[in-house]
Amino acid sequence: MNVAGTEEKYSQLPEKGGSLQKVRAEHEGYAEAYGSERTTENNAANANESKNGLLEKIVSAANLNEAFKRVKANKGAHGTDGMKVDELLQYLKENGEAIRQSILDGKYRPNPVRRVEIPKEDGKKKRNLGIPTVVDRVIQQAIAQVLTPIYERQFSENSYGFRPKRSAHGAIGKSRNHIQEGYKYVVDMDLEKYFDTVNQSKLVEVLSRTIKDGRVISLIHKFLRAGVVVRHKFEETELGVPQGGNLSPILSNIMLNELDKELEVRGHRFVRYADDLLIFCKSRRSAERTLTNILPFIEGKLFLKVNREKTVVDEAKRVKFLGFSFYAAKGETGVRIHPKSIAKMKAKIKAYTSRSNGMGNEERAEKLRRYIMGWVNYFKIADMKSLLQTTDEWMRRRIRMVYWKQWKRVKTKFKMLQSLGARKQKAWEFANTRKGYWRTSGSPILSTTLGNNTIKGLGFLFFSDYYRQVTA
Repeated sequence: MNVAGTEEKYSQLPEKGGSLQKVRAEHEGYAEAYGSERTTENNAANANESKNGLLEKIVSAANLNEAFKRVKANKGAHGTDGMKVDELLQYLKENGEAIRQSILDGKYRPNPVRRVEIPKEDGKKKRNLGIPTVVDRVIQQAIAQVLTPIYERQFSENSYGFRPKRSAHGAIGKSRNHIQEGYKYVVDMDLEKYFDTVNQSKLVEVLSRTIKDGRVISLIHKFLRAGVVVRHKFEETELGVPQGGNLSPILSNIMLNELDKELEVRGHRFVRYADDLLIFCKSRRSAERTLTNILPFIEGKLFLKVNREKTVVDEAKRVKFLGFSFYAAKGETGVRIHPKSIAKMKAKIKAYTSRSNGMGNEERAEKLRRYIMGWVNYFKIADMKSLLQTTDEWMRRRIRMVYWKQWKRVKTKFKMLQSLGARKQKAWEFANTRKGYWRTSGSPILSTTLGNNTIKGLGFLFFSDYYRQVTA
């Protein structure tokens, strides 16, 4: 029996489109143990698995075809092999059956993921994303599709993240109900670098309680241990579930379902969305006691790390949850957008309406339109009519400023103002103003020529208009 461990290293990445070069052969098999025992790999133990086993369902033609459709629809960047989503169909036509057979034989080896760092909300720290190859994304998606209905029967009613027919809106609604019922204090739990620190052996143990097809455990374990490429160099992944893969959402829910069950056994009210967790209590003292009592389970049983600095006990109205916050008015609990989420939105609008970002006006209008639609659809459950009105006024002024700068010369300004309906004498007077860009954008010079309807006619969408449309 071979002892598991990543026994292969990879040399530096070749030019785009090349492949990683193996230096040593990786042991084959499946993960079957947890705790003080070493994880072992041995495919022979399940060689006689029924043809109707779980792995056969995963690699069935219908399931793989559905997985391909979803990966193609989601698009996304290439992995370490350089293959793009547009190249996937032809590749699978030529190699799909061989890949399927290699999975059934236990010989499939996932590629390392490509590490990408994206900034967090504070702009100071970065979040690690692991981008699998497009072929590996199809296989991960196929696994997730089969596991989802199995685990949905086990998951808690208090879990809302990355689950069918559940969303952040449901999590916020449930939270509001708890607060309305008098649970006005919360433990705002922060799991430090959750996706990067999941104990893989513990996860395999939890998976093995439900998944009895050891070949599926083996395949998942190989994805967990596939490694990551950072700046063209291979690094092992002995901890964590790479955030960015198609399997990571359900694997993270499977792991944290252990915490959900423990909280339910203890009789707590809570709402979890992925690794964002609020535990609701009726008093500060109760919340502090709850935090003290649950920490040993999280760190001692699940082997996860709690960020003591960011985990807080506070009034529910003071915390930020999924970009929202709560408030009390006339005995009712309301939902509003958290100030940090508003600041982030305004920073995005400011970037799109910068006078020096190199965008053409059509591209600018299209990007703003997409961003506004996505933002309003996410936050539409919050009370925000007055916020949207003031935001629209500010955004329109920035759009006017962009056009004013683009016109540059006095002659161009004169011509454009006339084309927008200004009388000749007034247009000449406006064109020769010595006011700065921002001051001019808020003056009658542009508010009477580049009016709201004119800006709409140029393809721009306003927050308030779209909000009324989706909430009508």
